[in-house]
Amino acid sequence: MAGIVGYGVYIPSYRIKVEEIARVWGDDPQAISRGLVIQEKSVPAPDEDTATISVEAARNALKRAKIDPKKIGALYVGSESHPYAVKPTATIVAEAIDAGPHLSAADMEFACKAGTAGMQSCIGLVDANISNYGLAIGADTAQGAPGDALEYTASAGGAAYILGKKDTIADIDSTYSFTTDTPDFYRREGMPYPRHGGRFTGVPAYFKHVIAAAKGISEKTGLNASDYDYAVFHQPNGKFYLKAAEKLGFTKEQVKSGLLSPVIGNTYSGATPLGLAAILDEAKPGDKILAISYGSGAGSDAFSITVNDKIDDKRELAPKVRDIITNKCYIDYAVYAKFKDKLKMA
Repeated sequence: MAGIVGYGVYIPSYRIKVEEIARVWGDDPQAISRGLVIQEKSVPAPDEDTATISVEAARNALKRAKIDPKKIGALYVGSESHPYAVKPTATIVAEAIDAGPHLSAADMEFACKAGTAGMQSCIGLVDANISNYGLAIGADTAQGAPGDALEYTASAGGAAYILGKKDTIADIDSTYSFTTDTPDFYRREGMPYPRHGGRFTGVPAYFKHVIAAAKGISEKTGLNASDYDYAVFHQPNGKFYLKAAEKLGFTKEQVKSGLLSPVIGNTYSGATPLGLAAILDEAKPGDKILAISYGSGAGSDAFSITVNDKIDDKRELAPKVRDIITNKCYIDYAVYAKFKDKLKMA
């Protein structure tokens, strides 16, 4: 099966703290922080969107892969916040990294798991010898209505993965998906903000699918929690992430490296890919990683990954996740509202 040849990430530098949002809406910031296990989140600048985030992440992935971008035969951008309703983000990225024109390019949308769906598509095309390399990106500039609980978590960021068979730094041993029609979260055409099902988003949605995907890939590979050195899951907040890890038998030590939502929020399609990148930033050859995404609607993609000895040659060729996270600038709610276009003219 195709493996990871290169990976790259991008996270906007602006941040807003939980207490600043809580101050505006009269909420208890300590209760919010404890309940969601989140302290602050990333905020895109006015000139940043899913396209710009995807381009930066893709360029960083190319730095690590060290391949000619014209050898990329498939390019997929997974997001629920594409800048155009009708105009692909993927073609913008392909042009910016000089990948075209001889490639398959498309946008994908499956709530927060579209990025990993793109990875699976690239794996299939590479394994079928249709493409030499595939580039899959998960990126979002997530939306939350003013005063809604989502406003504390919906953030921005993305990660890009180049999949191929040659010079891999991590090998994808197996992948498995679990999907049902579970409408826990949605946004109709023309609606500025999504709607969510409150507590319904937990047990019958997030936990059902993440746990089912974990069990499915375990049956497929014969591996259990104790066989992995690292695990990362979709992280709408820190609470769900840690609870899923506990239910599946993973220790805090196994999952702490991939937990990013407390300091950058929920990057939606970028969440699991970013968490996986943070693990690759420190994993050693031979380490095994379990990565499971989740997208409302609903479904989960699981990947069993083994790091190989080429990781040490490529890891330092592009910025690491933790280094990007520490490059930050705090803003207040007024600037945040301006950046996120929450102020509407009458």
